[in-house]
Amino acid sequence: MGSGQVTDWQGKHVTVAGLGVSGVPAARALHGLGAEVTVVNDGDDARAREQAAELEALGVTVRLGDGETLPDGTELIVTAPGWRPDKPLFAAADRAGVPVWGDVELAWRLRGPDAAPWLAVTGTNGKTTTVQMLASILEAAGLRTAAVGNIGVSLLDAVLGEEPYDVLAVELSSYQLHWAPSLRAHSAAVLNLAPDHLDWHGSMEAYARDKGRVYEGNRVACVYNADATGKPSTEDLVREADVEEGCRAVGFTLGAPGPSQLGVVEGILVDRAFVENRQRNAQELAEVSDVNPPAPHNIANALAAAALARAYGVPASAVRDGLRAFTPDAHRIAHVADVDGVTWIDDSKATNTHAAEASLAAYDSIVWIAGGLAKGATFDELVGGAAKRLRGAVLIGRDRALIREALARHAPEVPVVDLDRTDTGAMLQAVQEAQRLARPGDTVLLAPACASMDMFANYNKRGDAFAQAVRELGA
Repeated sequence: MGSGQVTDWQGKHVTVAGLGVSGVPAARALHGLGAEVTVVNDGDDARAREQAAELEALGVTVRLGDGETLPDGTELIVTAPGWRPDKPLFAAADRAGVPVWGDVELAWRLRGPDAAPWLAVTGTNGKTTTVQMLASILEAAGLRTAAVGNIGVSLLDAVLGEEPYDVLAVELSSYQLHWAPSLRAHSAAVLNLAPDHLDWHGSMEAYARDKGRVYEGNRVACVYNADATGKPSTEDLVREADVEEGCRAVGFTLGAPGPSQLGVVEGILVDRAFVENRQRNAQELAEVSDVNPPAPHNIANALAAAALARAYGVPASAVRDGLRAFTPDAHRIAHVADVDGVTWIDDSKATNTHAAEASLAAYDSIVWIAGGLAKGATFDELVGGAAKRLRGAVLIGRDRALIREALARHAPEVPVVDLDRTDTGAMLQAVQEAQRLARPGDTVLLAPACASMDMFANYNKRGDAFAQAVRELGA
C-alpha cells in the first residue's frame, strides 16, 4: 500500500484512528469497499458511544478509550488529521511497517480514473475564505465545483459521490498535509506562514515543511505570497518543491505586479501571469471594491483565489463575477453595527496573532477587544505593529495578562481595561467598556488573537455573544 491506487480493498485490515468528522466517513467508506475496519478512539464519552453504535451496526469494530495500541493484523492506518505524529499508535505502526494515511490521502487514493483535478489552498490564515472565493469564481465560469477539505463537503464524499465535478477547490490544513504524502494538485497556494500549531508539529521548520507539501507534484502553478517576510517564505517552499516539468511559480502582491505575478494597480486587480507576453501585457480582473470586505489581507486572499482560477484557465470576467457573488462567513471581519458614530466589527475568527495582525491593519483608530487562550503565542510583535492605531484595549480571557504586558511595553499610553472574569457574561461588560473608550470615527474590533475555549464553546459562540451585546447597546 505504499504508492499508487489501491483497487482491491476486500479483506484489507484497516485501522481508522479517531471518530469525528473525518473518522466516521472514512470508516463507512472503507467498510463499503470491503475492508475489515477497526476504529480506535481515545475518548469514551456519550458522543463517541453514539457514533460507535452506528458503525457497529454496519459491522465495523470500534474500540473506545484506547487509541494507543495497534490492533493485530493492521495493514493500514487512516488517521484523523488532528492526531499528533508522536502518538504511540504511530510509533507501533512504524515498527510494524504499517503505512499511515490521513483522510485527504485516502480521498486522493480513492479517486476514479476521470477524477476532477484539485486546486489546493493552505496557509496559517485565510484558507477558508480563499477556497470559498475560488469556488465562487469557478462557478461563475460555469464549472461544476465545490469547496471541500477542511470545510464544506467532505473530500471523501466529493470523490466517492455520484455527482461528477469538473474541478475541486480544496482547503488543506498542515495536519492534513502531514498525512498526505502522495497528494499531487493541479495547482496550489500557500497564503502565508506564521507560527501556529507548533505544539503539534514540534517546530516552525516542521510546520513549514508540512505546509510546503501542497506544492509537491503541482502541474501548472505554485502560487506564493510575494509580500511575505520571514523565513522560510512561501516562495522558499516553492523553490524546494519537486514539481512537474513546466509548472510555474506565480506570486501575488498588494503592490503593482511584476511578470508572473498578480497584484493591484490603482484599485484594479491585475494579472501579469496568465497572459500572452507577460513582460509587457496585463489583464484587468476586478476592482478592489469587488472584494468583500476590501481589507488588505482579504484582497490578498482574492488574488490567490484568482491566481488558482486563472491557472485552471478561467476567463477574467469570471474572476470579477465570482468575487462579486462571494459572501464571507460570519465572524470574519463581519460588520455588526454602527452606534453613535462607532463601527463594531466581529472578527472572532482571529484566533491567533497572525489573523489579528491582518484585522488590526484594516482600521485606523481601534478600540481592541482581545484575549482568551494564547496557545503558546507571544504578543510583542502584534502590539508593536498595531500600537499607533490603538485608542484603547479591553482584555478578556485566561491569558489576557500576556497581552496586557505587551501593551505596557509597546503601547504604554493606550488605556487598558482588564476584565478579571472568564464567565460568558464578561463579553457584555467588555462591549460596555469598549463603548466607554470609543469616540465617533473609531472602530471597536473583536480580534482576540487567542482561542475561545476558556470562555466559549468555539469562536462562533464568542462572536455571537459580542454581536448580541452590541445589539443591546443600540437597542
